[in-house]
Amino acid sequence: MNQLTRRQFLKLAGATAGSMAILAAGCTRQPKETIGGTRFQPSTPQAGATYLGVAHGSDAASITRSAILAIGGIERFVRPGQDVIIKPNICTDYHPPEYAATTNPEVVAEIVRLCLGARAKRVRVMDTPISSSSEAAYTVSGIAAAVKAAGGEMEVMSPVKYTSVPIPLGKDLTQWKMYRDILETNVLINVPIAKHHSLARLTLGMKNLLGVVDQPNQIHQNLGQRVAELASVIRPTLTVIDAVRILLDHGPTGGSLNDVKQTNTVIASHDMVTADAYATTLFGLTGADIAYIKDAAAAGLGTLDLNAIKIEEVNV
Repeated sequence: MNQLTRRQFLKLAGATAGSMAILAAGCTRQPKETIGGTRFQPSTPQAGATYLGVAHGSDAASITRSAILAIGGIERFVRPGQDVIIKPNICTDYHPPEYAATTNPEVVAEIVRLCLGARAKRVRVMDTPISSSSEAAYTVSGIAAAVKAAGGEMEVMSPVKYTSVPIPLGKDLTQWKMYRDILETNVLINVPIAKHHSLARLTLGMKNLLGVVDQPNQIHQNLGQRVAELASVIRPTLTVIDAVRILLDHGPTGGSLNDVKQTNTVIASHDMVTADAYATTLFGLTGADIAYIKDAAAAGLGTLDLNAIKIEEVNV
């Protein structure tokens, strides 16, 4: 089956339109469904509550846990018995994790442990490398071993699971093939690494979503708008940005330790626009400097103005 049914399309259109209206109004609501009828989103924090958590420290697992705790803890996002998919950036098998081309394995492993501690039924980790086998990239990145030790499952994404999905808010893209499991899981946790990108300038949370769509290279045409349009459909429950190490140049694959900066930071929010906007500051930029962040904010997908939200920063 490679097309959505009419019923699934109507669910998707209603969920997308509803979430847009809520974001525009800045109010709260109960969790919503996506096309699979199972995805839940946490409500927007009440006025005065922490909207984005940032943790600094030398231990990757501890700062991951602390950043999520700052915004309400993993229990805000994961309920007992739910199916969880974690989507890190495992783009290549060229370099081990110290080259900052792939998500820090301890960040991913800690999220697996937290989800299982919240009694998730199943926690899978997956991505599509850009130019190597999944198994090789999973191994070289260190993520496969870390996830297995934490009790999670590494899964190779199957070509037969991509399905054509309408993009109700799309202007440039009106439909695209996306990975069905990503759309239908109860909880999707997006875990990019903050790094330079030769075309996008930076690749962060929203850009990381290209790892779950078919023909991602075609998205690089009119990149800002197309990434924003994909993000209107693929809505992570939680975004956790790994900035333990960041890649300052020659991204997305890197290759020189001279391009890597140790920043010992993890960022977490239910709002991927906000998470991305904060991450840009680590590079001396703002969210408005990155086309897809600016376009997503303009489309009402999240908050670009960091001064308008409560940010909790902790040192661990």
